Amino acid sequence: MFHTVSDRRMSITLPPAGSLPDALVSCPQWLCWREQDRDGKATKVPVDPTSGGYASATDPSTWTNFEAAVAYAETGDAAGLGFVFTDDDPFVGVDLDDCRVPETETTLDWAKEIVDTLDSYTEVSPSGTGYHVLVRGELPGDRNRKGSVELYETARFFTVTGNHVENTPTEVRDRQDALETVHSERVAPDDETAEDENERPAPSGNIDLEDDQLLSKARDAKNGEKFSRLWRGNTSGYESQSEADMALCSLLAFWTGGDADRVDRLFRDSGLMREKWDEVHFSDGSTYGGKTVKRAISGTNEFYDPATGPEESVVDVVKDSPVNAAGHTSSSNERIESLNRVIERLDRRIRMLETEKDQLRSDLQAERTRRKELEERLKDGRAGSESVWTKFRELVTPG
Repeated sequence: MFHTVSDRRMSITLPPAGSLPDALVSCPQWLCWREQDRDGKATKVPVDPTSGGYASATDPSTWTNFEAAVAYAETGDAAGLGFVFTDDDPFVGVDLDDCRVPETETTLDWAKEIVDTLDSYTEVSPSGTGYHVLVRGELPGDRNRKGSVELYETARFFTVTGNHVENTPTEVRDRQDALETVHSERVAPDDETAEDENERPAPSGNIDLEDDQLLSKARDAKNGEKFSRLWRGNTSGYESQSEADMALCSLLAFWTGGDADRVDRLFRDSGLMREKWDEVHFSDGSTYGGKTVKRAISGTNEFYDPATGPEESVVDVVKDSPVNAAGHTSSSNERIESLNRVIERLDRRIRMLETEKDQLRSDLQAERTRRKELEERLKDGRAGSESVWTKFRELVTPG
């Protein structure tokens, strides 16, 4: 039986565990969400089911198991459930917006084609105007959004309704090939962007320096602190280790002149090296590490050349250029979007702290009231005792 939770905007159905794929239900990556107005636009805000404060898709302490998330949502403090995608799980979420007419339950052709291609668990979104498809796989490219199609792999949460679409699988399937097809046809950069990429300088791969010398130059460069931090395995400042992997590979790509074998060899000596590096993650047999190195080199706009003079000026370009998770220099719009996401995270943190502050104030006031009531009771008790003792003395004292 489905549970219905209502708020001022919509009525959301909370699915029981049996209506969702076991692979999702068993993961402790659940949170809740509620709607808030932000600049006149309704926004889904993640909620920590344990504290009731704001949750974060990058903070596991604000997630919980499925049962606890449902229990919190049933109190009416949330509009629905959300599942967080992480770098450690195999799931990718495909979000299709503005493609379904709720009144007639009809679907636009382009969305139906995507759903059929992915052939995995699919449900109707909370608004009723879109679909969410979940698959097992890994994003094949750098870009994850175009128009009404968006793909989530890590550090994001998916609203989950359990409103399963008929004639689609009830389980989350391994669909790497299909995911690559959808990405290539619907999300990948267009021909104009590809032409721009072809204009990038070709890697020389001919840097006549020993590894120790090369690493020393990388540490002494203007962005040497960043390189050293990544080399030690410190991922602070990155939403996932995959992004840190890509950042280090991009720096190594610059210093090695785009020598893929050398980037791979050096990365294996870094603190970021893990078993995932050698795992096959793509239908063409490519490993996670191999694909990361390839993307890092293809996204590097400058390569170190000892003959050009002091390398600091060239490295400074690499340092100052906003680099996305695939190592590519971002456009102005992408940079703005990245900064907006940072601002949103900070806003959520501020609101969470404000909620905690209000709760602490409420608890403090309740404690003060409790103490005052206790003091009054003690005072009344003492007064009552004195009154009884006075009457007793009057009775027993001879006239």
